[in-house]
Amino acid sequence: MAASEREKSVKRLDSGYKCCSIECVIFSRRWGMRGKLLEISLFGSCIVRSLEPGAFEITGKKHRAIFALLATAPHGCRSRTFLQETLWGAACYDTGRQSLRRALSDIKAAMGPYYNQLITTNNSDVTLDLSNVVFAGQPGQGTFLEGLDVPAPLFEEWRDSVRASPEQIQALFRSPSSSLPRPPVPSVTVMPLLSLENNPELTILGDWFAEEICRSLSRTNLLAVISHFSSRALAGRRIDIEAIRSKLSVDYCVAGSIRQIGDEVITDVDFLDVETGRILWTRQFSGKLNDFISDAGQGLNNIVTSVGNAIATDTLRYIRGRPINEIADHKLLMAGVSLMHKSTLRDFAKSRELLDEAVSRSPTSAEVLAWRGKWHILSVINGWSSDPAKDTKGAIGNTSKALDIDPENAFCLTIDGFAHNNLLRRLDVASDRYESALETNPNEALSWLLRSALFAFQDAPQQSVHAADKARKLSPIDPFKYFFDCLSATAYLAADDYEMALNLANKSLENNKRHLSTMRVKITALHFLERDEEAKQVAQELKLRQPDFSVESYIRAHPAADYQGGQKVARALRAAGFD
Repeated sequence: MAASEREKSVKRLDSGYKCCSIECVIFSRRWGMRGKLLEISLFGSCIVRSLEPGAFEITGKKHRAIFALLATAPHGCRSRTFLQETLWGAACYDTGRQSLRRALSDIKAAMGPYYNQLITTNNSDVTLDLSNVVFAGQPGQGTFLEGLDVPAPLFEEWRDSVRASPEQIQALFRSPSSSLPRPPVPSVTVMPLLSLENNPELTILGDWFAEEICRSLSRTNLLAVISHFSSRALAGRRIDIEAIRSKLSVDYCVAGSIRQIGDEVITDVDFLDVETGRILWTRQFSGKLNDFISDAGQGLNNIVTSVGNAIATDTLRYIRGRPINEIADHKLLMAGVSLMHKSTLRDFAKSRELLDEAVSRSPTSAEVLAWRGKWHILSVINGWSSDPAKDTKGAIGNTSKALDIDPENAFCLTIDGFAHNNLLRRLDVASDRYESALETNPNEALSWLLRSALFAFQDAPQQSVHAADKARKLSPIDPFKYFFDCLSATAYLAADDYEMALNLANKSLENNKRHLSTMRVKITALHFLERDEEAKQVAQELKLRQPDFSVESYIRAHPAADYQGGQKVARALRAAGFD
């Protein structure tokens, strides 16, 4: 592009700038965004201009297209390769690279000091700081990027896909307080435990016990937990299932009683299917009155874990033999996730069918998309994928869509980090995602777990063990306990605590005997415990499960391969008989 053409495409407004319209002022005040630097309009005419006096306006088609692509990306970040191929084609890599570099140089010249406040670049990525951007207009107020006709097939394909489904970028225009569609999942309420003697002290303990169960259950995104205040409002002298069904509209209920015999406090807890009134299980916990609160932890964990297991089992029983179009929405995702973490390929394949159906019914639910993204990740790392490149693309595609819908969702950030870490070996991106997830939700167990694995891969054993222990404490009902035990074993392996690593690996294999990563951890722990014959036996089993596995393929694919921990595993695998 000649210099004169570039000057035309990037126009500086040196005479001073005032906000373009009353609508823009109202928009800025309504969303509390005064003090931001850039206005972008994506619906109707594409506008990219400053909100500051003495400003700039970007008018070149490909320059505005760069901003449109960045503005609609998760966290405003696109790879240089993506931008090059989308705007200049994939035929000539060097030409595209030079064209992108020149376009960014043009934009920098036009924006002056604002460029460094809004755009950051490195060798692989270009990022727009979305926290400094105001989006004018709304979906439905004009065609997406109207008139922005860039003659590049991949750009046209992307632009047309958004035009066909503009809700995929709806999150850009959403108020922080507006509600997002939640995934359809089973709902549960926890009723205060009733004091049979109408003892005020026991009534308080029963209420506290129920509230703690409620708090623990609410940490998972696979259940919708009714607030304890709503449950308390229905508390009475007896459990009224009909009132719970009609007033709370839940699927399951935890209820029970609390009584005292001498200095012993005894709780009897039932878990009920609210629709039928059927008792799915009963549990009892007892403790000394004076020590009840301090001693109740194990009883609470047992109850919470039992709730998760019972719902998963009940859901799988429900879907067995039932046509997919007859499966209730709130059973669909739970069944898909549960089967995804079973040990057989048949169950894993069935889970994909259920997750696809869940996405088709809830296409704007970020978490449903993230779960399907996780399916693609597990397909690759479990060695079940017939096309790892396609599944890698599927994983990133689903997590990107999820973050388009809900950019601050801790679970979606976590799964996107998982994909970048384990499939793309982008440990830097994974670290950013886990950190962002934990800033949003410090109790996101999977974020702690995967952050633990990242620390282990990067030879930071103490941080890895701390994060793993935190994850296991926060994850009372996940249907993939084996995965938590496996990555916790990885953390202790990094810390050279081979006995603990072996113990956790064995626990993981009890729940999923086919998990390849756990087998590798067990082989490594046995090797460094000088139990080489046992390590070779596990290696033989791994060879049966994954005949094409080799140390070379491990080093080529595993994110820890370049670190001491990965080299430690490679040594153990060679000693156990792998090439």
